[in-house]
Amino acid sequence: MSALFSCEDPDSWRGVFNKYWHVVEARSKGKKSGKLLDLDKWYQEELPTLISSRAEKHVSLSELVKLMEWKLTRGKFRPRLQQLVASNSEDTVEKCSRKAFSLLPDVQAAIAELSTLKGVGPATASAVLAAGAPEQAAFMSDEAMESIPGLKPIQYTAKHYALYLDKMVERTKQLNEVDPLQDWTPHRLELCLWVMTSATQQQQLQLLQDINVKCSDSDQRPTKKLKTV
Repeated sequence: MSALFSCEDPDSWRGVFNKYWHVVEARSKGKKSGKLLDLDKWYQEELPTLISSRAEKHVSLSELVKLMEWKLTRGKFRPRLQQLVASNSEDTVEKCSRKAFSLLPDVQAAIAELSTLKGVGPATASAVLAAGAPEQAAFMSDEAMESIPGLKPIQYTAKHYALYLDKMVERTKQLNEVDPLQDWTPHRLELCLWVMTSATQQQQLQLLQDINVKCSDSDQRPTKKLKTV
């Protein structure tokens, strides 16, 4: 569990958020041809713009296939999933994703709709929603879920995603209440938690050595460095 999730200080979270691309670049060195960095730039920057530019938000088949490649490169590689996703038809993907986005803010209904696609479960569905509606959804990454108390053992189910998202939304609201910028979203919190877990797993804590977490008064523990997950 990461000390970060229990932190109520937005400056601590922002310090971690500002290290995101440093950690992605460091981790991509362990991936073939730096594929992670290129895919992550696409997912975090290009895909959201593409989705938002459409009259009705949706993703294409090629985008879903590339999103799956991003997901498997960023996390655990499961080649069978990529083959299944690619077997969907263009029309089915567009119709299904269009309906899913139209169901928001009912995230669970949107997750269920996207999960009717071949090769798409709650985790992949959450990645689609986070790209197009970052203020409402967060990607169901192993790294983020492992950082939150009460979520182990991790289960890749819609019910478990609901528990995860509830905790992320609650923390997002708390940060926005005390941060004048009020720019926190569930998606941004996932990025921060991914940074902490990834840096720890890859033994890259030197990238975070200048960041401290400030625990809440109710935690009754002293300020500590963000070095544990």
